[in-house]
Amino acid sequence: MSIVQAVCTSFKKELFTGTHNFTADTGDTFKMALYTSDASLGASTTAYTTTEEVVGTGYTAGGTTLTNITPSSSGTTAYIDFDNATWPSSTITARGALIYNSSQSNKAVAVIDFGTDKASSSSTFTVSFPVADSSTAIIKIK
Repeated sequence: MSIVQAVCTSFKKELFTGTHNFTADTGDTFKMALYTSDASLGASTTAYTTTEEVVGTGYTAGGTTLTNITPSSSGTTAYIDFDNATWPSSTITARGALIYNSSQSNKAVAVIDFGTDKASSSSTFTVSFPVADSSTAIIKIK
């Protein structure tokens, strides 16, 4: 089993059919679910799954809703940004995450590999997103 960071191939295809709407106020709802090191996630992931999803205090299946989705562009690159995702007062261990569109049949958007297990113990578990710009944003199209 492994988690491989990638923008999901199905998401790339769905961009051409207008499936996903990232508009901050009127768009779809995007969520982030956390997964253990036993999960198999990568470019071929097509939808949210509970298989090997994290279980623990302060974590609810399906993860958390992402906020402040702001489509932007710079030069010839378009990108999106989310506020950091947090699970307050949690005791969990996660190796990676899946961003998915809960408004569109839980379709997968991107897989994030933390590189190693990350844990919280009766504290806030935080996934910090990189700076939102054309070179470092979590999801970008060049």
